[in-house]
This record gives sequence, structure tokens and C-alpha cells, in this order.
Amino acid sequence: MNRRQFLQTTTAAALASGWPRGISAAVARRKAPFHVLYSNDTTNIVSCASPWHKKGEPFRKEMLEATVDEVAGTGVDAHLLQPGVGWIPWWQSKVYPAEEHYRWFKERTGFDADSFGKYMLAGGDMVKVFVERCRKRGQAPFISLRMNDGHHLENANAKDRRAVWASKFYVEHPEYRLGPDPAKWEQHVLNWAIPEVRAHKFAFIRELCENYDLDGFEMDFMRHYSYFQLDKTTSEQRCGIMTAFVRQVRELLDRTARDGKRRWLCARVPAYTSAHDPLGLDLPAMVEAGLDMVNLSASYFTVQQTDLAAIRRSVPQAAVYLEMCHSTWNGRKPVGKGYDTFPFRRATPEQFYTAAHLAYARGGDGVSAFNFVYYREHGGPGRGPFTEPPFHVFKHLGDRKWLARQPQHYFLASGWGNPFAKPPLLPRKMAAGQTETFTLDLAPPTGGWKRDGRLRIQGEDSLGESRWTARLNGQEFAATDDLSEPYPNPYPPMLGRPEELRAWSVPAGVLKDGLNRIEITMAQGKALKLAFLDLAL
Repeated sequence: MNRRQFLQTTTAAALASGWPRGISAAVARRKAPFHVLYSNDTTNIVSCASPWHKKGEPFRKEMLEATVDEVAGTGVDAHLLQPGVGWIPWWQSKVYPAEEHYRWFKERTGFDADSFGKYMLAGGDMVKVFVERCRKRGQAPFISLRMNDGHHLENANAKDRRAVWASKFYVEHPEYRLGPDPAKWEQHVLNWAIPEVRAHKFAFIRELCENYDLDGFEMDFMRHYSYFQLDKTTSEQRCGIMTAFVRQVRELLDRTARDGKRRWLCARVPAYTSAHDPLGLDLPAMVEAGLDMVNLSASYFTVQQTDLAAIRRSVPQAAVYLEMCHSTWNGRKPVGKGYDTFPFRRATPEQFYTAAHLAYARGGDGVSAFNFVYYREHGGPGRGPFTEPPFHVFKHLGDRKWLARQPQHYFLASGWGNPFAKPPLLPRKMAAGQTETFTLDLAPPTGGWKRDGRLRIQGEDSLGESRWTARLNGQEFAATDDLSEPYPNPYPPMLGRPEELRAWSVPAGVLKDGLNRIEITMAQGKALKLAFLDLAL
């Protein structure tokens, strides 16, 4: 089946499922009105120290309410709760009741339920509490459900407290997994080519949509981005499966809508088109099937250079958002043993504002925040200092005119970025005489760039006595001894030391709206890796 046939088939099915005849699913609706989405993973409540949660305190519903309260009035207009990792319902479920899960967990491991489980066993309902609080605080309540999360599944068969995150369905069906290696995320998640896998996930979605007054629902296809055995499925098969699933969820949302209001359907997907086909994500077909919102993610990081513009052109009917996170770059050397022990470089307000401005300039409808509260203390020791999250940025992230007047801080970093990119954007191995090319999409501020900028590179380790040159759009420019952070930065972890940095002055006149070509040459020195590049304007 070619693409045209596939889209025709998809549209016909959408019409058959209840759309007005003669009107395509794509145009029988208005665009989603939201500009700032805020994702709340729930687990931050007990994993982070905060003004309303002391380290080690067990979960209480008032803590969940506090996560809604702290972003009220900041500019967030849609709040997306992720009730766990998607295997264990943190709502009153008949598909997989809390009593069944935690009894089975204790029989297998000998451990009692964690504080989330104890709340559920006492009759608690996180989704109910969340929806009621959002209504009270003026935020549109969404549920975001992870479609295939790999967190802690390596412990599924161990007598370990972390086995509480794996469901009975997961443990009892090893034949549903993508591969045999429990240590590899891309193998220990489930195979969506198997109908029973999709049916199990849909049963959770159905009771969420039937039993709670949600404004919208997000399918999170990012945790983990592995759904199919690529050597055993074709592109058409993968896309057909995923588009049919979207259509099924759309029908459910329409059937359960209240007071004639449209319930918005969102998908959290990779921000890079090269990652879509392996996951079965044909966005135009999914929008035809009823998808309203496309949330473009780099999984864990704030990034600025994405395929948003191309995706915008491919789905003009949908609202498109760029996701931002607490981190721009995770260090490769953990500071301790255990979970969450790696150092990480925090995103700054200027980097958020620049990313949002570029997203709007390339056709985006808004931004989203993911893992935003992890500026707070969490994980192993030695990764601080920690701070409160910069919630104040939200009041500006929906204001494209304000953003267009701000100083700009563009960057490329060694995050996970695009896992399908070859070669990766960063890090880059460099040797004497070698030139590496980087491309930055730049969007001018209101009135254009008036001042010269500064370009910096940072090595994974000391650059030693090495010598470097830099060109932008074919023009070479002078080095500068000013290696400082271009804007005030309250987050010291992983900022470059002088011996790791080089910098150049960049004339404003050489910059252009669109793709700018940067060539970095190591003129002399020992082989090393570049890990970070930024351009302040």
C-alpha cells in the first residue's frame, strides 16, 4: 500500500467512525487553543525535595494538589498528569485493581506497597484529585499515559522494591517483549505488533476517559521509543497499527465527551522525523485519524534544533508544540552509584526563551514543559547545588511578541538528542587538521540583530594547548579571551572551565534568518571530543 492509498483508507475509516459525511476528520474541528502545556510525572512528588515535601516523606494527596497550585497563574493553561509509568493504574481501576497488584507484588517479593500503593490501597484516586484541583485552579486537566515505558522493568523478576513498577500482565507475558535482554530498554518493553499488547493499554485509556472529566488525553510514545521489531515489520504495517490505535482513541474521546465539548487528543513524539517511521508514527495520517496536538520531544532535554518546521508543514491542521526540559546535557561520569547519579547541566531562562522564539518563528503553536521540577534536589548526592524551578518563565513562553524582543542564547549539547541521527550532533571527535560543520537555525529578534555575538565551544575535557579556528556562513572571525557565560547563570553544574573553552566574536551582519553554517577546525592539538557549542546574540 502506498502513502496515498493509506491516507485514503485512513480517511474512509474515520468517516465511517462518526465524522460528518463529506467533511474530512482533519477539518471537522478547530485547532487546540492551548499555548503552554505542563507535564507532571507525579513521581517527582516523592523523589524531589520541595517546599511541600520533605525528603523521605510518604505521598499524600495534598502534595499532588500542591503540584497543581504551584503553576496556577503562571501562564500554564493545560496541565498533563502522568499517573506513574503506565503499567500500574494510579486511579480506581477495574482493569487492574490496586488490591490485585500490591497483593501479587508482596507474594512475589515479600515487600509491602510503596507510599503511592498505600495511598491507592486506602481508596485514593490520584486522577480524581488532580482533575478536581485543576478545575479549581483554572487549568485544563489532561492525562498523559506512557505507551511503553521502560523504567525499572529490568527489575521485574527480581525480589526488589523497584519490581513494584512492573505489572502482572508484563511479568506473565515475556513472549510479548521486543527482545530477550531485560537490561536493554529497547528490548524489555512490549511489542505493539501483538494485538493483546495494544488491547491492554487501550483498556486503561478507556476507563480513564469514561470515568473522569478530562479536557484531553496525551499518548506518550517517548518512554521508551521502541515499539516494533523492525526486521519483522514493514513501514506500512507499523504506521497502520499506530494510526488505527489513534483512531480508536479518538472514537473513545468523542463517545465520552461531555456537554458537546471536544476532548483534545495529543501525542508526545520525537522532535525528529527520522525517528518516526521506526515507531510507526505517520503524523499526517494520525491527524487525519483525529489527532489534535503534536508535542515534539527530545525525551529528556531542552533542544532548539529540531524538525518542527517540516512537521508543521506536514500537519497544518494540528497544534504543534516544542517540549522543553530541565536539562540540556547529562554528564558521562556519574558522581555516585545507583539511580539518578549523573551530573546534569540545567537549562536557563534565556535558552527557554530562545527555543520558544525559534519554535514560533517556524510555525509552532506553543511550548510544553517536561521534567520541569527536577531543578529540585533528587537522586544521588553530589549533583547540586539544587534550586527551585524557574516557574516565572511560563508567563512569557506563550507571548511570542515578548519573546521576539529578548536576547538570544542558541546552543547544541551532548544530550541524547536525536537517537537516530548519524553522525550525532554532539559529541564530535576532533583531531588536528579536522573540520566539523554544525548548522544552527536562527530566527532574528524584532528589528533584526543589532549587536555582535559570541560563539563558544566546550570540550568534554581540557582543550589543552590546542589551537582552533571558526567560520560562520563562510566568514572567519577573531578569537576572544572572553570565555564567560553570556548571561547570568545560577546553575553551576557542568559549566565549562576556562581550559575547556574557546570563543570568537561574531559580527551581527554575518547572521541570517534560517540555517547558518558553522565550521570549527582544530588547527593543532591532541584528539578530543567537543561536547557543547553556543552562540549568544
